[in-house]
Amino acid sequence: MALEKIAYADGGTALTGWLARPEGAPRAAVLIFPTIMNFNPPMERRAKMLADAGYLAMVADFYGTPVADFAHSQQLSAALKAEVDVYRARISAGIAALRARPEAQGLPIAAIGYCQGGQAVLEAARAGEDLVAVASFHGLLNTERKASADVPVRPRILVCHGDADPLAPRDQVLAFWEEMDAAGANWHFHSYSGVKHGFTDPGSDARGVPAIGYDASADRQSWSALVNLLDEVLA
Repeated sequence: MALEKIAYADGGTALTGWLARPEGAPRAAVLIFPTIMNFNPPMERRAKMLADAGYLAMVADFYGTPVADFAHSQQLSAALKAEVDVYRARISAGIAALRARPEAQGLPIAAIGYCQGGQAVLEAARAGEDLVAVASFHGLLNTERKASADVPVRPRILVCHGDADPLAPRDQVLAFWEEMDAAGANWHFHSYSGVKHGFTDPGSDARGVPAIGYDASADRQSWSALVNLLDEVLA
């Protein structure tokens, strides 16, 4: 299955999404927010997995420019996230692009994300985006603007987290729970003991970074949790 290139924009920034279609009529549309490295083979694989499961799936674009290497991705990410309104506008542009697709008309919209993308879907929830569900996989939990009871948190929230992830330590986990409770969110938090950042990517171990590592069990369990949540909210 080849993904289709989709042009969209956030203000004056040209962006590129990648669309995967199911064989039959889609059950729902799911936007994938990628890692800090933006669109890459692991994100393409997830889009195809969602299409195989019957969903219209699109990988969003954070930067609108090719990522040369990890150092470059850090620079691009820092610039994007320097102002929360700019960051949330980029997230919203991806959601709007998928929602506007002819194939998505009338479909429920969900969003999932990995690492930085996991943070992005939680930002979407905090911002009151009209989504049926969001799921964060080894996502960052910190935010520059906490959820508030003044802005309804509409989607069901699933967070799949490695308890040994130094990028989201336990104090941030507890702060996230309290934030979601204060905002009246409907949230589920799955924490896997001994599991590091990047646990869904089989290529994590090859990077030689102590903070990240693949975990096949957590990968399977977290994907099953997503499938089960989508089944429930779409029933």
